[in-house]
Amino acid sequence: MKRKSERRPSWAAAPPCSRRCSASSPGVKKSRSSTSQELHRLDQRDDLYLDITDRLCFAILYSRPKSSSNVHYFSIDNELEYENFYADFGPLNLAMVYRYCCKINKKLKSITMIRKKIIHFTGSDERKQANAAFLVGCYMVIYLGRTPEEAYRILMFGDTSYIPFRDAAYGSCSFYITLLDCFYAVKKKAENGDLNWIIPDRFLAFCGPHSRTRLESGYHQHSPEAYIPYFKNHNVTTIVRLNKRMYDAKRFTSAGFDHYDLFFADGSTPTDAIVKEFLDICENAEGAVAVHCKAGLGRTGTLIACYIMKHYRMTAAETIAWVRICRPGSVIGPQQQFLVMKQTNLWLEGDYFRQKLRGQENGKHRAAVSKLLLAVDDISISGVENQDKQEPELYSDDDEISGVTQGDRLRALKSRRQSKTNAIPLTVILQSRVQSCKTSEPNISGSAGITKRTTRSAARKSSFKSPSISRTKTVLR
Repeated sequence: MKRKSERRPSWAAAPPCSRRCSASSPGVKKSRSSTSQELHRLDQRDDLYLDITDRLCFAILYSRPKSSSNVHYFSIDNELEYENFYADFGPLNLAMVYRYCCKINKKLKSITMIRKKIIHFTGSDERKQANAAFLVGCYMVIYLGRTPEEAYRILMFGDTSYIPFRDAAYGSCSFYITLLDCFYAVKKKAENGDLNWIIPDRFLAFCGPHSRTRLESGYHQHSPEAYIPYFKNHNVTTIVRLNKRMYDAKRFTSAGFDHYDLFFADGSTPTDAIVKEFLDICENAEGAVAVHCKAGLGRTGTLIACYIMKHYRMTAAETIAWVRICRPGSVIGPQQQFLVMKQTNLWLEGDYFRQKLRGQENGKHRAAVSKLLLAVDDISISGVENQDKQEPELYSDDDEISGVTQGDRLRALKSRRQSKTNAIPLTVILQSRVQSCKTSEPNISGSAGITKRTTRSAARKSSFKSPSISRTKTVLR
């Protein structure tokens, strides 16, 4: 028996199809006396090839294949892996979907593979089969314009089946989601505007609207009117456009939104004037701010990152990592080094902003507080004036119910997982991208030397749970 790669016809001449191939080892013949159980086991181990396009194929193989002059095999089973809590195993997150799609597009556009069939294969692990099929289906929905049903039908060829995804609870599962559920979710996400919250209730990044809603090359383009209901329901009051005009701003302003244009070239970095104006706009906005450029990634992520660095004192690398976790692909090329170089100045501006804000609040309430103190100066309890103040009763753990909830268990698992990865600071994630531009810890006394990249994940605990910045109308000049 010849190997499959030898007896398979040329990919260039083969029409798109789906087929099963026996996974028996070459040269091994089965006896006619094999039991039905053995035959059933053999059938369950048949290799499966599913053609997605004329050059892209998905396969479930039970032995590792070898690439040839006209076929390129690759697998992501050990590259894009789900971190489970208990028996849950997927689906993979959006960041992994993004990385997978980038990998596929890169291979399809590669000059060295221009004449090759690209085959994404997975092995015998049913959990990894489901996640691999999920990624292929997402690619079909996002990039090939397939409907969820079409993508699902291609993957479910013949008697093919995939185990459904379950929740992260301990014990048995009573509710499952299928690949079709996932494909519908991805489709609706794209249809509803390609947007992501970077800071809940504060910053929303989204793809730039167009003059009219339409489907172009499998991608949904939306008019301003498509976003208005969502913006109103989520207290978005301000829209900032960073790209060239592709719609009339009046379509937002007539609906009651504030709209600003801060254009700078795609893939470039903003000027100091643009950064300052953007920060002023955001600090004075009454509600959430929706920011977009053309794709809502590079320019959008860069300016939102400036705000995060100023008001939450996160390092450039931490900020880029967070923005990408929320919206994969954000902050591109030289924009990374730009944020590293702006870090010290933005931290200093943030310190001054908070100091000035505290001064205003203290001055505003000082008179009222003085009157209040005078008013309560003579108040007595049990006939004794100004007796020693009673300390408030301290919180006791005994007040809490002793039972451990599912949420407690999940948080404990996540905490243990994070403790293992804390040996590698978060900033290392982007070290390969920004290692050429290093900065030092900001010197509040005025030193401006930029000599070394900052790593503060162990020295400082920063999160978006920090006290929110008051939305004052006062703007630093």
